[in-house]
Amino acid sequence: MDSKAYLKLIRPKQWIKNFFVMVPLFFGGELFNLKALIAGAITFLAYSFAASSIYCYNDIHDVDDDRRHPAKCHRPVASGAVSILKAYIIMVLMILLSMACIVFLPENNFETGGVILFYWLLNLAYCARLKRYAIVDVCIVAFGFVLRLFAGGFASDILLSKWIVLMTFLITLFMSFAKRRDDVLRMEETGEAPRHNTIRYNLTFINQAITITASVTLVCYIMYTVSPEVIENFHTDYLYLTSVFVLLGLLRYIQLAVVDEESGDPTKIILKDHFTQLVVFAWLVSFMIIIYVFKR
Repeated sequence: MDSKAYLKLIRPKQWIKNFFVMVPLFFGGELFNLKALIAGAITFLAYSFAASSIYCYNDIHDVDDDRRHPAKCHRPVASGAVSILKAYIIMVLMILLSMACIVFLPENNFETGGVILFYWLLNLAYCARLKRYAIVDVCIVAFGFVLRLFAGGFASDILLSKWIVLMTFLITLFMSFAKRRDDVLRMEETGEAPRHNTIRYNLTFINQAITITASVTLVCYIMYTVSPEVIENFHTDYLYLTSVFVLLGLLRYIQLAVVDEESGDPTKIILKDHFTQLVVFAWLVSFMIIIYVFKR
């Protein structure tokens, strides 16, 4: 048994996306609440197992297309390292582990489990059919991150701000469009569409979509930092200062997408690009200092 092939199948490196379940704790000021942290950690594991189940199904469903792809042909199912039957077994095992984790939540098990199960079913439909439709595909990806917020909010019993929900959808929609730009460039170079819906995108549309979503994301974040409810909740009116880091982060991502043409995998960018890491770290530190130290 090749353990590396199975690890590659469930893609643990992609689990970094599921830290979005901790976002409600951060913006809710409960980051040092042990009970909330435990609930967030359990939800993170549950969501990660559910996501791994989807990765298994995606590799099974796309096996024929992956075998013709220069990079995806090395995926475990496409390469033959893991059989389709075993991939199905791992898929079922992952979703069962996910639901088992929910049992250990201190409260709101049903609501949290319901959100994760809905995410799982939606993404099965996405892999099977919905990803063929342009615009619909990126919206579903972005909505998946919103569902992560709801799962984390239910698990930790934190009421989500409408601004946080909007910003999460917008920034992940922005990154999804940037990723599709990579596909369009590859299609123009090779003459073949990496995805079924890539022919419904072109550089002009993608560039405009990236600009619009980045602009609206920045405006939404600024509106969040100056909204009365947020100022009252955190007892500070200095959060607007952190907007500079959001702007820098968006500009850097656009630079990577448009100039360097390296927007194919947002996870790799976060893990490898030092400028992006520095901006995210600076934003986190400044935000925490303002809400936990410089209170009125």
